[in-house]
Amino acid sequence: MSVRKPNFELLRIIAMLMIVTLHYNIHADALLQLGVPASKVQIFATVIETFCITGVNVYVLLSGYFLSQTNIKLSRMLKLICQVYFYTILISVAMMIVGTYTVGSDDTIYKTAQYLFPISSEHYWFVTAYVIMYVLSPVLNAAVNALSRIQLKTVIIGLLIWFCAIKSVVPVMFVTDHAGYDYGWFICLYLIAAYIRKYDVVLFFNAKRSALVFLISSLISFAMSLALHYINLTRGGFIYYSQVPTHYNFIFTLTGALGLFSVFRFLKMKENWFANVVRFVAPFTFGVYLVHMHLEIRNRWVEWLESLIGPVPMDNVLFFAWHMIRCVIIVFAAGIFVDWIRKMIFDFIGRVMKDTKLFKFIHKWDEKIC
Repeated sequence: MSVRKPNFELLRIIAMLMIVTLHYNIHADALLQLGVPASKVQIFATVIETFCITGVNVYVLLSGYFLSQTNIKLSRMLKLICQVYFYTILISVAMMIVGTYTVGSDDTIYKTAQYLFPISSEHYWFVTAYVIMYVLSPVLNAAVNALSRIQLKTVIIGLLIWFCAIKSVVPVMFVTDHAGYDYGWFICLYLIAAYIRKYDVVLFFNAKRSALVFLISSLISFAMSLALHYINLTRGGFIYYSQVPTHYNFIFTLTGALGLFSVFRFLKMKENWFANVVRFVAPFTFGVYLVHMHLEIRNRWVEWLESLIGPVPMDNVLFFAWHMIRCVIIVFAAGIFVDWIRKMIFDFIGRVMKDTKLFKFIHKWDEKIC
């Protein structure tokens, strides 16, 4: 079994911290609002937003980079799905027990379907897109291995034109554009990462230039967000396009993600206690997402933390930043701890059931498809 590279695992942790930060900004209602003059806190939150928006793309790029040269096993796929069900059902039951369940009587059937079929119902949009990408990964890997370099490059360019380039410059919302919240965009990212790994593509020459690409891309997205907000405030219009700079499939969100990915690809970490801690924590980051973005939690965790550390300060940038940092760290640490518990439970079940017919069948199926 290959040892996880600490530089990529550290990037995985940072990407999830960025994702939690995005969700904090949304649920703290701290971002720019069209038609309303921007406050200093809203401008600061938008700066943070444009830097952190790359986190989702980075997370998917990491998956594509490693999955593209990995045998996809049925057991791994089932573990992923079981992990999703563990949270969707267990959290719901726990909320019912403590009396904080929010589903109304007129919404029971639909909400029940979201818990019983979390992937099909997009209980977590990211999970739905990710699982479909994961299921298709053997097909994608076969294509990556079979196509010539020019053929694969042409496919990627075509997908980028379709999913990214056109929507980035045309200020009109297309029916087929989902702002990167779908498996189509994830497949595009997967193929980009697979291409980088297969042909050992060196992005942006070195770590400094890669960091500069990340910095400039994020600042351009921020400048566009602020400019479009001002134009809308003073003249009207651009209601849709003002949100495009923070879409996952916006051109500068992609270049920013590639820049950040490239920085950590160049990074050489020493093998010490910190590298071991990073390797331990990184596999639990997906659990952080599943915990804090559960339907019963996603719109309430900021409010819960406000009762613990005080309300979100919307009149002072430094106080807002300190509040945000604490909230993100608390959510991240809690998610890591909960998913560590989940892993121990899964490991125990695996040991108990390893000799059952079901587990033997899954093991045999793994051998057939690998």
